[in-house]
Amino acid sequence: MSKPHTMLCHECHYRVTLPVLTHKQAAVCPRCGFQLTVYHHNARQRILALATTSLIFLLASLPFEFLSFSTSGQYQSIDILGSLWILVEKDYALLAVVQAIAVLILPAFVLISLLYLLVPLSLGVRPAKAQLVIKTLFKLLPWTMAEIFLIGVLVSLIKIVSMADVGLGLSFYAYLFFTISMTITLLYVDKFQLEKWFESEIEEQHIPINPSHSIQTTWALLFTSVLLYIPANILPIMHTYVLGSEEPSTILGGVILLWKMGSYPIAVIIFIASVFVPVAKIVILCWLNYSVQAKQIHANNERIFWYRFTEFVGRWSMIDVFVVAVLVSLIQLGNIMSVLPGHAALAFCGVVICTMLAAMSFDSRLIWHKPGKLDKGENTV
Repeated sequence: MSKPHTMLCHECHYRVTLPVLTHKQAAVCPRCGFQLTVYHHNARQRILALATTSLIFLLASLPFEFLSFSTSGQYQSIDILGSLWILVEKDYALLAVVQAIAVLILPAFVLISLLYLLVPLSLGVRPAKAQLVIKTLFKLLPWTMAEIFLIGVLVSLIKIVSMADVGLGLSFYAYLFFTISMTITLLYVDKFQLEKWFESEIEEQHIPINPSHSIQTTWALLFTSVLLYIPANILPIMHTYVLGSEEPSTILGGVILLWKMGSYPIAVIIFIASVFVPVAKIVILCWLNYSVQAKQIHANNERIFWYRFTEFVGRWSMIDVFVVAVLVSLIQLGNIMSVLPGHAALAFCGVVICTMLAAMSFDSRLIWHKPGKLDKGENTV
């Protein structure tokens, strides 16, 4: 930034005067500790290079073999797009749609949006609807789950490596490099800095605080999450058929099986992501929503910490859903061995989506909001 700028904190609505930042310096809200912006020298050029690299790796991950699976003389291989078609054939088109959107479509949209914004800008041309693209990009960014899908693939391999030979294709390595390069790309993407590149002055967005709408919407989504969580844990999340014998597996049953197999770290990861995190997130959001509904004015720092915790961990519960999707796509060897998804997979996917929406609908500004009073505080970072 060439000069100080005044803005409202996104999470607590506190007015802050940002100083001029140098390389790798971050501006933090003095009241709630939210990182308002971070400045990187040559960030625009780095994003362009990394986004282009990420998009190339993503495209390279599509046409080649992703994973292969062989046992008892039978061989099965899949590519990423083919795995989606297998889910559709098994009457789980909705699961295929979720996977396609989270691991392919939205990551591609994010990368293409960055290139759409920055390539013309580097040529001295302002792209049309730049602000709308920026707004949409950051709305959809939490729903990109490439890194979660990759971990789900690794967990899937650990589950089956003891019973069959598993191979990694060229597409797997391309997707691995895509995930790494996209993660690095997003480290340089800062909403405030991105907007500054397209406007000389950013107008403060005084978004009205509507407590009743936020509270009611959050309660509705949390109630839906609880309803979905019951079948997600009672019903099988997948069915394994070995020589005609069916072995249904629930989420907790899969954790116990991994533990018995000696895969203790993976069992702990799945337990935390699929059992502990969803319950903890629902409980924390219920507490936060009740606290703002009851107009509590204490423990603000603790409440904002736990709110950020729910936002950070929410997506990672999708690991188990991706594990099921990968196993179903990969293990289809007829009567010898096959895996089919269970109804719990869709129910658990609904739990993750609803809890993420509940965290987004919860207005964190209500933690600091005093009814009937405008927050006119101003400070310099």
